[in-house]
This record gives sequence, structure tokens and C-alpha cells, in this order.
Amino acid sequence: MGKSKTTKFKRPKFNAVGLPADAVKEADAEEEEHGDDSCPAAELLEKLQSPSADVREFACASISRVVQQSQTIPAFLQRDAIRRLGPMLMDTSLAVRETAAGALRNLSACGGQEVCEDMVKHDVMTPLSALLRESCAGFESAAVATADKKNAVEDVANEAVNLLWNLCESSSQSLSVFNKAGLLDLVVQCLERHPHNVELAISAAHCLHTVTEDNPELLCSLNAAVLAVVESVLLTSQPGMAHILLRTLAAGTLWNMKGSLPATRQAQTLNAVVATLSRCLDLDPGTLIPELRRAEEARHRDAPAAEDQAVAEMEEEEEEEEAAAPKRKRNGKAVRVDNDFSDLLPGDKEELKEAAALLTAQQTSLEIIVNMCCSDDPSDDEWEEESSSDECDTGPDGLCDGVCSLMSPLCLSAEVHEALIHHSIPEKVLKKTEFPRKEAMDVCQQIPSWRGLIKKVQRVQSRALTCLHSILSAMDAESLGGAAALQEAAQHLSTLVFGAAEIPKDEEFLEAVISAMRSLLQMIASKNISQCMTPQQLMSLSEAATRCDVVSVRVNAVAILGITGSTLAKEKDTAVTLQMIGNALLQVATKDANLVVNGEALDALFDVFADGDEAETASKNIHLLPALKALQPVFRAKIRKEGRGKYSPQQLCVLDNIKVNLRRFIGYLEKLVKK
Repeated sequence: MGKSKTTKFKRPKFNAVGLPADAVKEADAEEEEHGDDSCPAAELLEKLQSPSADVREFACASISRVVQQSQTIPAFLQRDAIRRLGPMLMDTSLAVRETAAGALRNLSACGGQEVCEDMVKHDVMTPLSALLRESCAGFESAAVATADKKNAVEDVANEAVNLLWNLCESSSQSLSVFNKAGLLDLVVQCLERHPHNVELAISAAHCLHTVTEDNPELLCSLNAAVLAVVESVLLTSQPGMAHILLRTLAAGTLWNMKGSLPATRQAQTLNAVVATLSRCLDLDPGTLIPELRRAEEARHRDAPAAEDQAVAEMEEEEEEEEAAAPKRKRNGKAVRVDNDFSDLLPGDKEELKEAAALLTAQQTSLEIIVNMCCSDDPSDDEWEEESSSDECDTGPDGLCDGVCSLMSPLCLSAEVHEALIHHSIPEKVLKKTEFPRKEAMDVCQQIPSWRGLIKKVQRVQSRALTCLHSILSAMDAESLGGAAALQEAAQHLSTLVFGAAEIPKDEEFLEAVISAMRSLLQMIASKNISQCMTPQQLMSLSEAATRCDVVSVRVNAVAILGITGSTLAKEKDTAVTLQMIGNALLQVATKDANLVVNGEALDALFDVFADGDEAETASKNIHLLPALKALQPVFRAKIRKEGRGKYSPQQLCVLDNIKVNLRRFIGYLEKLVKK
């Protein structure tokens, strides 16, 4: 079997869609067809040069809104929008600075990595750094924020920090500038504003969480003052979802900084970090989302009639915008572009912002736990990236022993292990893998402005499944509660997958649940614990997964068949089921377009048919030996033809090992025939 190692959770870039490299060229062709009137880019960019600050502010705000429709971005890029917006960051008007930063922020968020790299190339970091310095210097002298009057300087800083966060997450060059320009202290200053401006503090915390991840140059220069500020945020106790998100991000930042903490405080800080994540996961969105919606309705009932009318009009407008939202092609089907602008919600959407903050906090908590459970060794990638039997011991017949080291605990230190168990993290993660409550989903579905939460709710579930996979990969069975707890978890996963009329087809969910199931089944098999899932159920899951476009899903599907088959091979009267599994694996090994999946299927065949009377009977009935003999030259030729261009050196090394094991396994089957 392949090694089901867990890897660090890499947050996706801001925009999952992005722009293709030739998007600007395509925009030229589109404009020739539709004319300049189809996009307001030219007119808005021209207004940036107006002597009137109000006109410049209007132009920046309009650009900020328009570029949220990602199909408009190429027209702006073609007209040098980045070069023209950059100087506006230091405009004489604070309002223009804020809206210019907002326009660049949305461009970076909706345009993806290509646009972020373009911003660095046009030296946006220089005026952005100057803007942030000037804003932070003006915090104390600016008007004090009150409930009715916001601090204009802090509003500018908030947009600047968000733009900086986007750039540093998408561009290594931006991160290098961040390190060298001393921007860390400025972001920490923004974080310190948390007692009276939590929105700015959250933006700063997001930025810190990003720039401290895998950034040794920055981590080496951390001082005690920075650590003290982050720790003080972690230990705050203000109520509300925004503050929960703030503390969660502080926890993630401290985890990233763990190597810089004094040895005497590491255990105490680690415990505080895990306690923060635990409290966040205790909250139930299924209950809180309907409560928040009821609170919003009550506020609207008490609002003046004019405000109530404005809210109604806004919701109607949101419904129209959703109907007209841009779509893109994926796997030949049109799907709605998923851009998350929950942090850009207007001020009268406080309850919705609270709900979004809760879900973001829980997603982030789960991602931090994944990273706690993972190996820091960059070579420890999953087999979908590399693969299976490269380091396995060889059995008596020269075959790869697929169960070796598959579920050995990774780099989980005793302190982290103890903290996770003490705070019942495995149980809380398992709870988060449940399907969301119908009442909460109904609220999200019925209210146009709340529909964006649906994807967030589903993502929390998927992250919980990924987190469960990581925990299973990093802990032993006894730490997780022994056989009874593992069987209960298996029953739960079985309900998630097989409880509905058909297996869920959502790729993100399927990828997460099948990786968790693989880890769990491997642990159960290694402890000889009886499985609650029938072979027929697992076959239906694997059949659904092998039709999925995501390679890792197909890899885990065949791995699950291998785990199940190798367990059944030790039992009596299982030859018929083994034949069914063997045929399915042969089909994948022969017909899947991806060599890594082919290799995993062969690896699984080696495990299933390596030993035992039932396996021997089944292998003869499905004519395994002649099938593998016919496949061997095809597999070798495919590696030779496709390997160098499409697969990494590590993957090729693993595939070469499987090629050797295939030759040995054919020899083993030939000995059985001659017996």
C-alpha cells in the first residue's frame, strides 16, 4: 500500500479562478467584438487624473466594485490599471488612498497570482509600504474612533494591510520585500489596535499568519516585543465571533513562531494555542447561524421604515447580482465563480459578518491542527504527489510489504500529542465532520445575502475530514480511544458516505472523506479490528471515486480496495469478493490515464494477492497472471514515454520500484502455478 502521510495544509491563493496568462490578449479580441462600451475601464481610469478628490475617490471605488467581476479584469490590466492606481496610494486625500488600496486589494484577490506578480513588477510595494508607515504613524494623532465616527486613518490602514496580505500570500517577491522593509512592526502595530478596532486587528492577524508560515528569514529576526503582542491577543477574552477569529489567527501565528519562543514558555504557549482552537471548535454553527439570522430580523423590525426599505432593496439587488454572476467552465460544466468577499460586507450586515467570522475561525482552527499533525520534512508528500512502496520492506518472496510504516506516527511531539488529547481535539474534529444542520442550511439558502455561507459551511466539514485524516496518520489507536472509538468513527464515515441515496459527488468533500476513510481503514486493519463497512459499500465508493477527475481521490480509492482486500484475504470464504476487488484494481491499473493511479492500483494488487488460499483461488479465477503479463510491457513503455515530462523525480522513483515489484510479483504467481 502507499504511505498515507499527512502534509502541511497550504492555504489556497486568494482566488481559485485567477486569470490565464493570455487573459489580457483575449481581452483585446473581446473588445474588438464588443467595443469599448462593454467595460467602463477606460473611463474610470481616466477619472483617476481628475483634479477633484471626489471624482478620484468615485473612480477608485467604482474600479474596486467592477473588478469583483473577474471577467472585467483583463480590460483594466491592458490599460495599465496597476501602474495608474499605485501612485493613488499616496494621494493627498485620505478617502482616495483608502479606495485606491481597496481597488488594488480586489484586483489582487480576484486576479490571482498573475495579477499579484504584476503588482510587484510595477513596484506597488513601495507606495504601499509608505502608506502603511504613514497610517501607523497617524494612529494616535487621528480622531479617536467612536460608535458613530470611524477613524479614517485606521480605515486606510485596514485596506493597506489587506492588500499586503494578498500580495505576500501570492508572491514570494512581496514576502522578501516584507522581510527587508521592516513591515512586520507596522502590521503588529495594527494588531495592537484590537481593543477598539477588531476589523483592522483581524486583517493584521491574517497577514501575520501568512507571513510567518515557512518564512525562516522573518522568524530569525523576531523579537520579544512581537511575541508578547501576539500572546496578549491570544489571551484576550472579548465576546463575539470576530474576537474568536482574532484569537484563532493569533494561535496560528504563535504555532508558526514556535521555534522562536523561549524554551521555558513553549509548553505553556502550546497549551494556550490548543485551548484556543478547542474553544473555537466547541461552537456550533448549526445553532448559531439561525440565531444570528433571527437577531438580524429583530434588528430590521426595530429599524426605521426607511432603513428597512433600504435593506429590502439591497437584498433584491444581491439576488439580481447573483443571477448575473460570472460563470466559468470546469470539466465542461458552467459553475459560478467562488470569490469570497465576506470581509467586505457593508456595516449593516453585522450578524452575517459574525457568522462568516465564526466559519472562517473554525476552518482556520482545523487547518492549524492539520499543520500540527504533519511532518515538516518536504519529502513527506502524499502518494498522490509521490507514492507507494518506495521505502517498504520486502517480503519473503521479494514482494513489497504494503502495510509497512503506512500509519506510523509522524512528527507529532509528546507535548503536542498531550495537548491535543487533553483538549479532546480528535473528538471535536470528528464532530465537525458531520453534515450541517438543515435549519442552518435553510437559512443560508433562503436569504440571498447569506448564500455565500453555504460554501463556507461545507468547507468547514471538508477541512474537518482532512484534519481527521491527519490525526489518524499522526496518532496511535490507543490515543484515539482504542477499537471501540475507531469502529464508531468508521460507522460515522460510513453514514456520511452511504447515508444518502447516492454517494456525494462534490470533489472537495469526496477528496477529504476518502482520505480520512483510507487512514482509518488502514489503522483498523493494522489492529485486526472488524470493519463496519461491507465490501460492497467500499466497492461502490471506489467506483464513484475512480470516476473523479481529482487524482488523489482515485489514488485513495484504489488504496482502500487494497486495504480491504488484504484484510479479506486472511479470512475464509472470501474468494468471490477478492475476485470483485481484483477485477476493479486491474481495470484501474490498465485504463486510468494517470501513471500514479496505475501504480497505486498495482501496489494494491500486490497486497491483496500476496498470500493465502482465498487470494490464490481468486487470482486464478480472474486470470491475474496473464493479465499482469500483458500489462507489464505497457506499464514500462508508459513510464518511459510519459514519465519524464509529466511526473516528478520522486514519483518516477516510486514508479520504478513498482515496475520492479511487478516483475517480482509475476515471478511469485508463476511459482504458484507450478506448485
